[in-house]
Amino acid sequence: MGNPARSLPTPSTQAGREGLAALLARPARAVVALDFDGTLADIVPNPEQSRAHPFVVPALSALAPRVAAVAVITGRPADTAVRYGGFAGAPGLDHLVVLGHYGAERWDAATGSVSAPAPDPGVEAVRAELPAVLEELGAGTDSGTWIEEKGGRAVAVHTRRATDPQAVFEALRVPLSALAARNGLIVEPGRLVLELRPPGMDKGVALEEYVKEAGAEAVLYAGDDLGDLAAYAAVEKLRARGVPGLLVCSGTEVPELAERADVLLPGPAAVAELLGDLAGQLIP
Repeated sequence: MGNPARSLPTPSTQAGREGLAALLARPARAVVALDFDGTLADIVPNPEQSRAHPFVVPALSALAPRVAAVAVITGRPADTAVRYGGFAGAPGLDHLVVLGHYGAERWDAATGSVSAPAPDPGVEAVRAELPAVLEELGAGTDSGTWIEEKGGRAVAVHTRRATDPQAVFEALRVPLSALAARNGLIVEPGRLVLELRPPGMDKGVALEEYVKEAGAEAVLYAGDDLGDLAAYAAVEKLRARGVPGLLVCSGTEVPELAERADVLLPGPAAVAELLGDLAGQLIP
C-alpha cells in the first residue's frame, strides 16, 4: 500500500474527478470521512465481532498526517468504533475524530475522551418494549433475530441470522417504524438491520458540520449502506457550494449508493488500498 507508482482509480463522473484533483492538489485543506462497518470493516454475522480490516490502520496512519483531517462517521457508539478499529494510540492518528451515533457522540484521539449529550428517553422505552414486540411478530431471538443495544442512544434489530433474513427484515419494517414513532424515534434501515434512534442527526449533518469545522476545501466520503445516503447528499450539497468532493462506495449490495458513487470498490480491503495509495501520491 501507499505505492507512489500505482495509479488511483479514475472517478466515473466529472464531479468526482474534480473532487479527486482538489484532494491531490490541496491535501492540507481536505477532509477524508469514512463509514466503519462495511467500509473499513467487513460485514460479519455478529456485529460484536466486527474489526477493521488489517490494512486500514496502516493506511490511515500514512494518510492522516498529509490531509487536514480524517473522521470516522458511524452509527455505532464512538468508543466501540475506536476499539473495533484499533485507532487509539495508532501512529499518525493523533488528530483522528470518530463521530459515533451519527454524530451525537464524538471521540477525539487528541484527548482520548468521548463527548455526548444525555441518552434519549425514547430509546430506553423502545429497548424495554422491543423483545415482546418481536415475540408477538414471531421474530423473537429464537427466529434468528438479534438485538444490538447502542449505549442508550439507539437500538438495532439484525436479521442476518434468520432462516430468510430478507423476508424477516421486510416483515419488521412497518411494525418497528410504528414502535419507533410511538416513542419519538425514527427507523434507519441498513443491510439486514433496522436501527431505532432519535431524529435530527444523520451522517449528512455530522459530515457537513465537521467539514465546516475543519474549513475544508475538498472532501472524500466512503460508505456502503443506506445510512450513508445522507452523507452522499451532503457531499453533493457541498459541491454545489464550490467544495469539490469524491464519493466512494464500498461493495455493490446497496444499489442506491453504488449508482451515486464516483468510485466503486469491492469492499474494505480495496478501501484500505485506496487510502494507502492516496497517501503514496501525497508523499512530497
